[in-house]
Amino acid sequence: MKGKKLLTTLAISALLFTGCGLKSGETIIKVNDHKISQGQFDEIFNKQASNSMFAKMGINIKEDPNSFLYLMIKGRVVNELVIRTLIDEEIAKRKIEVTNADVEQAVKEVIDKVGSKEQLDQILKQNGISVNDFRNDLKEEVKMKKLAESLGAGKVTEAEAKTFYNQNIDKFKYPEKVRASHILISANPEEIKEIIVSDDANKELTDAQIQAKVNEKVNAQKAKAEQLLAQVKQNPTQFAKLAKENSEDTATAAKGGDLGFFAAQEMVPEFSKAAFSMKPNTISQNLVKSKFGYHIIMVVDRMAAGQDSFEKAKPDIMTFLENQKQLEAIDKLVESLKKNAKIEYVNTEYDPENINKTIQEQMNKGADKKPEAKTEKPAQNKKPAEQKK
Repeated sequence: MKGKKLLTTLAISALLFTGCGLKSGETIIKVNDHKISQGQFDEIFNKQASNSMFAKMGINIKEDPNSFLYLMIKGRVVNELVIRTLIDEEIAKRKIEVTNADVEQAVKEVIDKVGSKEQLDQILKQNGISVNDFRNDLKEEVKMKKLAESLGAGKVTEAEAKTFYNQNIDKFKYPEKVRASHILISANPEEIKEIIVSDDANKELTDAQIQAKVNEKVNAQKAKAEQLLAQVKQNPTQFAKLAKENSEDTATAAKGGDLGFFAAQEMVPEFSKAAFSMKPNTISQNLVKSKFGYHIIMVVDRMAAGQDSFEKAKPDIMTFLENQKQLEAIDKLVESLKKNAKIEYVNTEYDPENINKTIQEQMNKGADKKPEAKTEKPAQNKKPAEQKK
């Protein structure tokens, strides 16, 4: 794997390499004078296997050490461990350090991008990331930026940014947008049913009784939403206050329900249809029902389709191009470090060549398996219902 492919996401996965609790002190790989233990590998592998999309589909990747998925993650983790060790050596050699002030500045920049500390906390919560892990990620990201700077990763000129803008003009066009706020009263029948079924007090209920409880809850939520709609219509200036106190979209409730500007395709169809049919400074006449529940919408502003000017887009372009230059500089460094490093796979089952060999064998086995021929009874022997299918 090329260093660049790994390092584009290195900052996100950096926490996996810090503070690993050793489950086993057995050395499986030596990189120059540093040892990589079985415990370090296990810690990272278990996290990646547990967080993979396959795990979310209910597939136990760790069940079969010879499976294709297991081997793919195994190879990736080995590569990451080797590269991380080489980079850590280089960072130590260059005496690069990250201060608390550096981390605080990085946190501030993220908060400025997402809008508020409350919004950042919500994003972290939704993605199951602790504040401590988030700060560790940022610390590693700052460290990587300092490493890139020490490599002479050049600054981006305005001329380079202008060239990028002209060559990617379509990226800076935007469709018609609406700015709106909303109050959401959740009423997802499936979610309500799950809550009811998970309650031990409801174990003896029949399907019909459970459905009756679901309907009762949905109706209660609808009644609550209708009452709020009446309050908003009576005094529209109280919309933000009512959103903070009642909206069950916690991410926007703290901001008075403000969703900012959005294009039609960014929202569920029912919501977009209602919002884009409204004029600025108006409130939806009726509740808007979506899969999330009942919405009360207030449109604040509209923006015609258009294109961001170069001056508006320039800060983002400069940041993007700077990141690209830094990644390229680190990629070259990684390739050089790997080429000149003394890497010994003490436990040969972690040797990438052996891992790739086993993967190839698994792929060949899969290719050799031919589907069994299915025999089908003559049509005249089938029942009439089967003949219609």
